[in-house]
Amino acid sequence: MPDPAELAGPDALSEILETVRLRGETVTRHTADSDAPVRVPAGRRVLHVVEQGAVEIRVDGESGLTTAHSGDMVVLARGDGHTVTPLTADTRWVTGSFLVDEPQAAPLLSVLAPAIHIDAAGRARDWLPLSLNLLMVEVTDPRPGAAAMISRILDLLFIHALRAWSTDTAAPGWLTAALDPALAPVLTAVHRAPAAPWTVSDLAALASMSRTTFTDRFTRRLGRAPAAYLADRRLARAATLLRTTTIPITAVAHQVGYDSEAAFSRAFRRRYDTPPLRYRKGDTPARP
Repeated sequence: MPDPAELAGPDALSEILETVRLRGETVTRHTADSDAPVRVPAGRRVLHVVEQGAVEIRVDGESGLTTAHSGDMVVLARGDGHTVTPLTADTRWVTGSFLVDEPQAAPLLSVLAPAIHIDAAGRARDWLPLSLNLLMVEVTDPRPGAAAMISRILDLLFIHALRAWSTDTAAPGWLTAALDPALAPVLTAVHRAPAAPWTVSDLAALASMSRTTFTDRFTRRLGRAPAAYLADRRLARAATLLRTTTIPITAVAHQVGYDSEAAFSRAFRRRYDTPPLRYRKGDTPARP
């Protein structure tokens, strides 16, 4: 087990967001008379903020609709395809898009709701109109550094949305665990050092719990057993290394905690439906 002092640093939520390399990209303004309806294809991770009027958002494959009014925000972090339809002639809204490290982000963001609706009139939402005003200043009157400002504001909106949504849902996933005081140190440690020879007992000690209590709580919060979650993180890290470096596959295997290339290759193929070398070449797309 690594020295806990070596794992000190950002909280679990910050560490996970750093892991997925979330960063705001661009902002587009829409008006009812020129851009309605708007189709957002699958694979784009976006948020919509209504400046004026109201919109209706229909997510592909979902039976329900999300109606957002002036000042509201809707985050579609999973990348589901959807349609945005204005409900009044004077409706205006902005769409912000995000880039992420897909191999790392896909399994993490998949636990979120298809559409996270943040009601501007809700409790403790002062940050939303403030952020929207700052964003619109940069969009309508761009000055030097506007692109960087827009990126940072989009990041802040995304994080605020996760915090707000987490208080309203008990759905299992990394977010509920990251905000759990006992489990947060565990997630931080796993994301920071996935290759470490973690045992369930090691992780339980970080949570200051017995092995049985920890395993039960972790599984309820994450929807995955500790060992399965650790394996997911190791393979996601390997996917990133394969796509972003040229180090040998044997070295990749060791860097993510596997003793042999053969064992790593078997596990990687089970997860991504393709062997590591083909994945590196981009011959076969990884399944989500």
